[in-house]
Amino acid sequence: MWSDDTLAELDRRVTWHPFTQMAEWSPLVIARGEGSWLFDTAGRRYLDGVSSLWCNVHGHAHPRLDRALRAQLDRIAHSTFLGLSHEPGIRLAAALVEVAPAGLTRVFYSDSGSTAVEIALKQSFQYWQLRGRPAKQRFLRLADAYHGDTLGAVGVGGIDLFHRVFGPLLVPSIAIPSPAGTDGAAALARIEAELEQRAYEIAALVVEPLVQGAAGMLVHPAGFLSRAAALCRQFGVHLIVDEVATGFGRTGTMFACEQESVAPDFLCLAKGITGGYLPLAATLATEEIYSAFLGARSELKHFFHGHTYTANPLACAVGLESLALLRESTLSNAQARIPELTEALARLSAVPGVRAVRQCGMMAGIELEPIEGRALGVEICERVRAHGVILRPLGDVVVWMPPLSITADEILFLERATMMGIMGNGPG
Repeated sequence: MWSDDTLAELDRRVTWHPFTQMAEWSPLVIARGEGSWLFDTAGRRYLDGVSSLWCNVHGHAHPRLDRALRAQLDRIAHSTFLGLSHEPGIRLAAALVEVAPAGLTRVFYSDSGSTAVEIALKQSFQYWQLRGRPAKQRFLRLADAYHGDTLGAVGVGGIDLFHRVFGPLLVPSIAIPSPAGTDGAAALARIEAELEQRAYEIAALVVEPLVQGAAGMLVHPAGFLSRAAALCRQFGVHLIVDEVATGFGRTGTMFACEQESVAPDFLCLAKGITGGYLPLAATLATEEIYSAFLGARSELKHFFHGHTYTANPLACAVGLESLALLRESTLSNAQARIPELTEALARLSAVPGVRAVRQCGMMAGIELEPIEGRALGVEICERVRAHGVILRPLGDVVVWMPPLSITADEILFLERATMMGIMGNGPG
């Protein structure tokens, strides 16, 4: 058995972690999970306050998901989806179409949120070429948006640092002011103006529905999404809805766009699709979009994109069981916990050092009063860890994204630990 210290030292020698300044890296090595909790190699336990980067839906080591995975292992672990098919991939696609907004009838699998968005961009782009509209090559996107780390997804995102570093490599996009914190009128007016002038060259508008997660949990005003969708329909532009973070119950409904009765042209899914068990993503499209790619093989109209692990059978089998669990119990548990989370956040909003709290369902951000020269979000998350909770910051915003299966008592634990971290008190 490797000791915690030995593993941590080996980690420092051989790994390169994402979004991590490795010169300041101090590893915490996780050994196992159970329910809402993570356990390190020394046996200490921590509430998983960010659902292992927003993907754990039902808690760790859920017996039904474990059984689904083991049962599929007895059949086949992997078979390509290029030129072949398999039962878990077919059944999960049918189940996703059943719960998705009306009109989304086709499922294209990939393996991450970034690739789900990348596929929607490419499918929209190629659709317009196939329909004889080759000028439609640009995309509208919101300021401060985040849609992933691959180059197409970065291009339709609004993270300034990414554009500064990777700018020459990116897909061209047109920024729209974020509607967060406003009535949305200015953003809608800008969308309308851009579409009136440039719909001939715009392929799609890309949005995170209701809340921009990685931007700091920026919540949109009610009605913004539905009015933006109406403008897209009016001007003949696709609507790509990125529900990588908001999908599978995070905002209190299966998909966030349901809350404004929006049926997009593309729906991008990942993170919670397997309950946090295995990498899987899906891009759902309408039959009209799908039909543009049909023809004789010699016409070369088909979609030239694929991944080795597209529709991995293990992931699809777990995803199918995860979706069943959501519909049976986990979504209703999340709906019951949302008011309790709201109450906890209201109490935290009165803590000195908290500038604002923002919430959309089971997604929340606690914005701190900035102090020049200090990375307060990182500091607070390090303090909170001493109280038995794992959190991650977005700049000076501390994020809450617990498993949807969290209990009322665990929310109180999360609140107390966060409060102690913000107040700067030591553990105990």
